[in-house]
Amino acid sequence: MSEPIVAVEHPAPGVALVRMQDRAHKNTFTNELIAALSAAFAAVAANRDCRVVVLTGYDSYFSSGGTQDGLRDLFDGKFKFTDRDLYSLSLNCPVPVIAAMQGHGIGGGFVMGLFADIVVLAREAVYTANFMKYGFTPGMGSTFILPKKLGLALAEEMMLTAATYRGEELQRRGAPFAVLPREQVLAHALQVAAELADKPRASLVTLKDHLVGPLREALPRFIDQEVAMHELTFHQPEVKDRIEAFFGQ
Repeated sequence: MSEPIVAVEHPAPGVALVRMQDRAHKNTFTNELIAALSAAFAAVAANRDCRVVVLTGYDSYFSSGGTQDGLRDLFDGKFKFTDRDLYSLSLNCPVPVIAAMQGHGIGGGFVMGLFADIVVLAREAVYTANFMKYGFTPGMGSTFILPKKLGLALAEEMMLTAATYRGEELQRRGAPFAVLPREQVLAHALQVAAELADKPRASLVTLKDHLVGPLREALPRFIDQEVAMHELTFHQPEVKDRIEAFFGQ
């Protein structure tokens, strides 16, 4: 029997470990991964025994973001990124979420991780907000969460250049996250999760609501602006050419 593309484990009392492991597609946002990840977060949110969630990937991949077919569909206007809301899963989860980004975080995959309450990166892994590589403006709340988590200067550089950065470089540039060797990322995240899970659930939920309340309130305005920018930038012929030429490089 093949393993599920999203597995939910309970390695310690009060801790839910959500592991993305779609090896065939390197944890890109296939319809199957989106559905499985959404279902996993719905389940842990409804579990009154759950006090903290750890989100991670497999081997050297955290999440590779959108699929090539998904980008083609966006270009053709078949859907908007808001139709598949992965970006706010962690933000809207009632309990704290730790993103153990032990592997590469590409485009929307990196952005999804940044919406977690606590982020842990791997020194060796590559992280990028590479939307402009394909010629269209960032989506998935990138223009909101990257400046919030990384600071405006670094976030602007990442989005405008679409450059790739190793975790160790982001650490040197002042990223306010734990950055560890890959093999230590998940263990560190689980240790932090155990410390959180020792607290009363009601207190964790109340404090998270307070801390992320302003983010939840402000995000929709940025999402609307990103959708409007997509209407201006996504449907250029050059974008389609770039999706065909550069995807996966």
